[in-house]
Amino acid sequence: MERWVIYAIVSMLFAGLTSVLAKSGLKGISSDLGLAIRTAVVFILVTLNVTVLTGVKDFSNLTKNNLIFLALSGLTTSLSWIFYYRAMKEGEVSMVASIDKASIVVTILLSFLILKEPMTAKLLVGGVFILVGMMILIWK
Repeated sequence: MERWVIYAIVSMLFAGLTSVLAKSGLKGISSDLGLAIRTAVVFILVTLNVTVLTGVKDFSNLTKNNLIFLALSGLTTSLSWIFYYRAMKEGEVSMVASIDKASIVVTILLSFLILKEPMTAKLLVGGVFILVGMMILIWK
């Protein structure tokens, strides 16, 4: 198995834990305060990772485009997290996470349109299954 697949599986497991732990931590506080605490922890751990474990050697390779696209990604991540936490505070975490994970379909489409990644039948069928699965889970 390729290393990136292992990383993706580990990421999936932690992401699944994240929502349940966050929902438990939101009891009695606003979603915005909960998100601020989570984000502070993320910032500390990611900063430690880049400075202690991987080093700062890549800083010299940063370009204007790197900074622009990573800043835009940070903006969209922030907006996603704000609305995710608001939804999670009010709704069932299993339903909120199901809708949120359908963002995979948006990623598939944008990776094809913007990044010019190949669009295969397998990818299309998988995306349709994700959408259908989300609809089944949130159907009332």
